[in-house]
Amino acid sequence: MTEELPDGALATVAPLVPGVHNADVERLFGEGGALSQAVRGFRSRHAQTEMAKAIGNAIAGQETLIAEAGTGTGKTFAYLVPALLWGGKVIISTGTKNLQDQLFSRDIPTVRKALNAPVSVALLKGRSNYLCHFHLERTQQNGRMTSRDDIGNLREISRFMKTTTTGDKSELSRVPENAMIWNLVTSTRDTCMGAECQYYQDCFVMKARKEAQQADVVVVNHHLFFADVALKETGMAELLPSANTIIFDEAHQLPDTATLFFGETISTSQIIELCRDVQAEGLSHARDGADWARVVAPVDRAARDLRLAFPQDVMRLAVSQIAPSSAFFPALLTLQTELQSMVAVLEKQAERAETIELCRVRTIELGNQLSAWLVATDAAATVTDTDQENVLWVEAFSSSLQLHQTPLSIAPIFSKQREGSPRAWIFTSATLAVKNDFHHFTDQMGLADVVARSWPSPFDYEQQGLLYVPHNMPQPNSSEYTDAVIDAALPVIEAAGGRTFLLCTTLRAVSRAAERLRDEFARRNLPFPLMVQGEAGRNELLDRFRAAGNAVLIGSQSFWEGVDVRGDALSLVIIDKLPFSPPDDPVLAARIAALERKGRNGFIHHQLPEAIINLKQGAGRLIRDESDRGVLMLCDPRLLSKPYGKRIWQSLPAFKRTRERDAVLAFFSATP
Repeated sequence: MTEELPDGALATVAPLVPGVHNADVERLFGEGGALSQAVRGFRSRHAQTEMAKAIGNAIAGQETLIAEAGTGTGKTFAYLVPALLWGGKVIISTGTKNLQDQLFSRDIPTVRKALNAPVSVALLKGRSNYLCHFHLERTQQNGRMTSRDDIGNLREISRFMKTTTTGDKSELSRVPENAMIWNLVTSTRDTCMGAECQYYQDCFVMKARKEAQQADVVVVNHHLFFADVALKETGMAELLPSANTIIFDEAHQLPDTATLFFGETISTSQIIELCRDVQAEGLSHARDGADWARVVAPVDRAARDLRLAFPQDVMRLAVSQIAPSSAFFPALLTLQTELQSMVAVLEKQAERAETIELCRVRTIELGNQLSAWLVATDAAATVTDTDQENVLWVEAFSSSLQLHQTPLSIAPIFSKQREGSPRAWIFTSATLAVKNDFHHFTDQMGLADVVARSWPSPFDYEQQGLLYVPHNMPQPNSSEYTDAVIDAALPVIEAAGGRTFLLCTTLRAVSRAAERLRDEFARRNLPFPLMVQGEAGRNELLDRFRAAGNAVLIGSQSFWEGVDVRGDALSLVIIDKLPFSPPDDPVLAARIAALERKGRNGFIHHQLPEAIINLKQGAGRLIRDESDRGVLMLCDPRLLSKPYGKRIWQSLPAFKRTRERDAVLAFFSATP
């Protein structure tokens, strides 16, 4: 998707220049400047102007800058203005697809119009976001739908295909983003036929990539950026060499996203899906070539037996924690053997259809990945801990098992990606530092000796908010903890008139809190609509929350960040526990062990800063505007009882603090 140049724009793109005049930035962001004239409600902010200067100078000098901007600074405009004027070819990578769409559809057009900047802009997403002509046609023909919803959604998608110019599924709001039908009408890296496809010239993915090649500014998301760096498959590989400026918004998410993509994952679900496709394509194009049900059955059974090697519903284990006598290891070898047998059949039939050839290639690739994982498992048993670069671990879900190979550190990998052609790298977020210390982020990303700066929020937190830590809370690991949170929260929720986010650290806590609040609201005849993560999509829940004006929303990690509710609809944010990572995470355990081998404290240098950054994100949901007022209720007693607690609350916004419920009730009664 590409936006046309604004009317009256100059004919050429402003070149990347060796020096940026700070006076230009001051003029643009100042009272009476281009932004104040063109953007309704724009007000000149000193921190925003200074941040824009720093980014402009980093772009001009092709330098790397880490830029933390407190909530309300206006960091989006602070990087867009210098990027559109002086950035040359710019890639902007965001934390979420929602923010990506907002940048492309709203923020960039607004700034471009205000500056009259002659830049073309393209939006590029991963291939699973675009309708696939081939897979839609195949789904229409073979009717693999499993529910009435699928049939209705397919009808909507078929209509959409006739009118869309982009194929971007986010434009079709009538079909939920998580609807199962999307898996049947989009392609994956494994199922795309590439240049062999009969619809290649009309392909929405290829069209989006071509537009991105030609655009001055390309908006992507972190998943796509790192999928490309890791796989060289998403179309970004051609974009990166020509980019003068790369900007990461919501940069605090980068370590986790990069870890995901620089690792390797194989799942039994992939193998079972492959078996379904092999059988379907074999029966369609080579029915007489083999007994296809008997070809796939041993592979399907081997994949399911691998999952059954672990009786637990949900579980994470490092390979070193799996007993040598476990059924897991023989099941792995059996699966490898059965995949090889299926390849032999597919090789004999592959010439009969391109789709069978594609299945053959997928089977070989999965077999190779499985073999590489087995080799790495053997190697891990012989290397010393100090030589270990990857963590091998397995993760069980109710119906699938994933085999992971995760890098212990992404710093050396990402540093290597930044080598080569000189360009500007900008990393920005509201939460990159812990008490103005950026070492946790720079160590994770391999950004040693990079300039890091912070600009404070313009909000008057002391007047606008109150931090409340209730008395007499049990320890967070006690079985009655979530009930105690609800007991402490109920009078505060009532005083706030609903208008509450309850942010939990686990889905189990979400479920229990929802059960309790539903009962209590009914028993006390409280008129607050209750919205619970999982009962609808995130955007739908947020829309309903804003519209209700007195609702209570309960959510876990996906609601801790990237959520913007301004005004009276949200006046109370309750956080049940300090968001420490789960102790059973094999990657976390390996990273802590690696730190401790270097004489550092794994808790102080890794777990604590991670928790503080996550907590800052959750707390940041409360005050979103100069006129907002509200209470941040942190229920975890460790905030005051543990030595590290002071470091945590000193990293939060400078709210007034209280432990007294009466002070909270008085705060709400005084709210206009």
